[in-house]
Amino acid sequence: MSNVDNMSAAMAIPPILRLAFRPLFLGGTLFSMIAIAWWAYFWSAPFDWQPYGGPIWWHGHEMLFGFGAAIVVGFLLTAVQSWTGVPGVKGNKLAVLASSWLLGRLLIAFGASLPGWVVMLGDLSFLLIGAIAMAYPVIKVKQWRNLMFVPILLVLMLLNAMSHWGTLNGRTVLALNALHGATLLIALVIAIIGGRVIPFFTANASSYTRLPNIGWLDGLSIGSIIALVLIAFIGFSEVPSALLAVLSLVAAVANGWRFLRWGVGHTLKIPLLWSLHFSYLFIPAGMVALFLFSIGWLGSISIALHCFTVGAMGGMILAMISRVTLGHTGRKLQPPKLMTLGYILILVAAVFRVLLPGLFPSFTQWGILIAAILWVAAYAIYLFYYAPMLLYPRVDGRPG
Repeated sequence: MSNVDNMSAAMAIPPILRLAFRPLFLGGTLFSMIAIAWWAYFWSAPFDWQPYGGPIWWHGHEMLFGFGAAIVVGFLLTAVQSWTGVPGVKGNKLAVLASSWLLGRLLIAFGASLPGWVVMLGDLSFLLIGAIAMAYPVIKVKQWRNLMFVPILLVLMLLNAMSHWGTLNGRTVLALNALHGATLLIALVIAIIGGRVIPFFTANASSYTRLPNIGWLDGLSIGSIIALVLIAFIGFSEVPSALLAVLSLVAAVANGWRFLRWGVGHTLKIPLLWSLHFSYLFIPAGMVALFLFSIGWLGSISIALHCFTVGAMGGMILAMISRVTLGHTGRKLQPPKLMTLGYILILVAAVFRVLLPGLFPSFTQWGILIAAILWVAAYAIYLFYYAPMLLYPRVDGRPG
């Protein structure tokens, strides 16, 4: 087929199905707003609502596997095209992938009366298809450095399966531990990708001179989080507190030291950069909270978990997708001015969600409600400006 034919075929695909970031960023962010708003409403005015898995499980599961997994897969399947030079998944194949994600959300929201195995298999299909789509281009060009994301997606799928299994068999602790493991696994993905892109982006867009990586420091940062993924799945209370304390302290120091070498001081006038830096800072902050929990200074693991989810995941995702969407729709890397407010709102949401319940437990409900309002507002700003970019063709006339 000639290049002209290839171009014609590519341009005949509906824009929303031309690259994975388009449907998954759009669907994931919109879903997060709906899910967070619903959760805040339920929390502020409790009523008789018994979704599949129960309210607590539903909230944790859907923010990780409904929102987080959608963005992670959308980012990886978009980035792998740039990494390998192999065309990304698009058209009908992308429609199948996106439909499998949507199927999972619908089954969990409305499938409580269905056999549990139907809901579980429908939900698991998304990460399985995503892992296969990620593996194909990497294996084709033998780019083994990026093959690690395939087992990460498969382990994420396994944790999802274990959480479903625990829910269906009355093993509530196992179901929640699997979600805790998934939380740390997504933090691991952020640590890996953040270590690649944050110093690179900072050096390219500021006066910062990128420092060479310290191999053992990167290994310690990543390795300590991997160990904590396993501990989270086993159960934080099931391992010796000294082991949890040592690993969380190592992870906090290593990731904090790593962060300090990325030139945050050069980013304060560039929202597209400082949003990435300050979001990443919630990983060492979460590790500090985990350390304080392990030595008995914090009574709940929730503070650490919400550092990872609202702060690191929510903040980093908003910063990354606003950048990726611009770049992959042929635009300059200059986000709309109001996106700066979005970056601020999501970081403030994390602070309220972490500190208000942590310092003033009687105000926990207010912390949840305020954080939810700020989250919805932040992502509403993204959707207002970026949804048209995701739905319409690139401005430079190229496919993708």
